[in-house]
Amino acid sequence: MKKTRRDFIKQSATATAGVYLGALGFSAKSYGNILGSNDRVRVGVVGFSDRFRSSLLPAFLNHHKELNFDIVAVSDIWKRRRDEGKDHLQNKFNHDITAFKNNEELYDSKSVDAVIISTADFQHALHAIEAVKGNCDAYVEKPFAETMEDNRNALKAIKESKKIIQIGSQRRSGANYQTAAEFIHAGKFGPITMVELTWNVNQPGRWRRPELVALLKEEDTDWNRFLLNRPFEKFDARKHLEYRLFWPYSSGMPGQWMSHQIDTVHWFSGLSHPRSVVANGGVYYWKDGRKNWDTTTAVFEYGPSNDSTSGFQVTFSSRMHNGTEQPTEIYFSNGGELNLITNKVTPKGGLTEQFSKPMNMQPNLLPEVDISTNASKVIASANTGGDPLTSNHMLNWMQCVRSRKETTAPVEAGYNHAVAVIMTNAAARTGAKVFFNEKDQEVLADGKIFKY
Repeated sequence: MKKTRRDFIKQSATATAGVYLGALGFSAKSYGNILGSNDRVRVGVVGFSDRFRSSLLPAFLNHHKELNFDIVAVSDIWKRRRDEGKDHLQNKFNHDITAFKNNEELYDSKSVDAVIISTADFQHALHAIEAVKGNCDAYVEKPFAETMEDNRNALKAIKESKKIIQIGSQRRSGANYQTAAEFIHAGKFGPITMVELTWNVNQPGRWRRPELVALLKEEDTDWNRFLLNRPFEKFDARKHLEYRLFWPYSSGMPGQWMSHQIDTVHWFSGLSHPRSVVANGGVYYWKDGRKNWDTTTAVFEYGPSNDSTSGFQVTFSSRMHNGTEQPTEIYFSNGGELNLITNKVTPKGGLTEQFSKPMNMQPNLLPEVDISTNASKVIASANTGGDPLTSNHMLNWMQCVRSRKETTAPVEAGYNHAVAVIMTNAAARTGAKVFFNEKDQEVLADGKIFKY
């Protein structure tokens, strides 16, 4: 059949793009199956937050031109943030940005193909559901969910939609973490016997926004939309903007910090969630009206739920009144340790000949291995200016939106870390040893389903 000029141009463009995408690891065949692969991907911002402005946006700007992505809209229920977002993004992209009062208006406009969700902790799962129902792919900040009902509903909606989701667990895009995962999965480390996780800061302003709180007036926001499915209470500017300090809008330390670290436990071990959790702590120092703890210690059991004789323990401890914000993640085996701060595998603590020989056993000592080659430094603070891990993670999402391949942190990663977060929060709030009911996918405290 005779080819038209339009056919020729289309085929030429596809061939050129195929060469480029091949460099990203996509075959010409897989690229050719992508609907609209040469079109601009229009992105909307859901929540013009500090996290978006200081980290997610710089990460996006690192890659958007080469992959033909563009931010065209922002949705925020607070007028001040909405106006700031519009102005800030127009300056960054040198074109008009449409500002929407809420997500319903955004999705009804049919003006975006994908969204970056950076809203309050408890809203992430619900906003992810809105996104896929609005026919959009999404980058969804962690924690993925703070209740099992939200967690289950979001997992179901996303899996049915077949949309591309990247959970903001950016450790999965770090070369050192990927090398560590490969080392453990190859059997070189041996069975994990224990994991120690810590995250300590001394920042009285962390999660506080006193100057901003003074500017927030009820008439300038949509308090009912903020609450979503949480129990109604009167407008409270602190809970609107300092939500990380107040349950049921955030679990605090478990959702903000532990969710990152416990995700690596699931990734490295191949286990989806703890079989039990206990927790202790309180508001010991920062008596500023917060309800979420400033000091937390949680202990997890991992392993088959029907076998209490196998598995391993994980400890998570965090304090907000002393620390230099250098999160510790150390994996132990009988042969030594894997330290993700030093990025080294060492025989430290392994079974030596001195103690193995009297028991007629062989020594068990790991080799010295450096896993830091091309490693991305772990940046703990939200105000990172586009740290390497987040930049790599954003790039992976954008590539997968193009290729329709699964991201490095798919929805299951979010679902699983949310289970651990919810179990920790349940243990903290009830004082009970908390278990996970596999059959019903529920968190049980004192035999009862944990909700609020």
